[in-house]
Amino acid sequence: MSKDQEQVGQQVADDETEATGAEVEAAGTESGADQPTPEELTLLLEDARSKADEHWDQLVRIQAQMDNLRKRHEREVENAHKYALERFVNELLPVRDSMEMGLVAANEESSSVEQLREGTELTLKLFSDVMEKFNVVQIDPEGEPFNPELHQAMGMQPRSDVPPNTVVVVVQKGYTLNGRLVRPAMVMVSQAEAGQVDEQA
Repeated sequence: MSKDQEQVGQQVADDETEATGAEVEAAGTESGADQPTPEELTLLLEDARSKADEHWDQLVRIQAQMDNLRKRHEREVENAHKYALERFVNELLPVRDSMEMGLVAANEESSSVEQLREGTELTLKLFSDVMEKFNVVQIDPEGEPFNPELHQAMGMQPRSDVPPNTVVVVVQKGYTLNGRLVRPAMVMVSQAEAGQVDEQA
């Protein structure tokens, strides 16, 4: 190998060494850029604290709102239980007024049985209207087939004029509220007479 070739080879080696050193330095610089400075860390920490405080405030406000909502709901439920019958009572008051007026009229010497009857009929009509308004339906099953879901049999009567198991007497009327049985109708139910049973047998 000539001296010139040795110089060229040395120059190439030196160039490669400088290039490698520059790459290492650049890598070090880039690596340094990935590592935040203490000032940057402080700023990041303060930002995280600020967001955490903001989220905590939101949580506290939401909890307060939920607590207020729960208390309001409890008050509304309590008031609903307390005053659920308020409208019904307001509708019943005229009925009571009418009954009191009828009682006053009955105590007057000038009152007649006919007047008292008319007053009682009007009061009963007023009361029936109130019940109808609140979906209280009367069960008056005379002449209908006995229904154990709505009627309560008080006794049996042998009858030949109606089919067996027919309501022939309503001792006490029943009532439903919005389709739900409140009180069954107390009834007398027909049964076949002895002669009819023998004939059917």
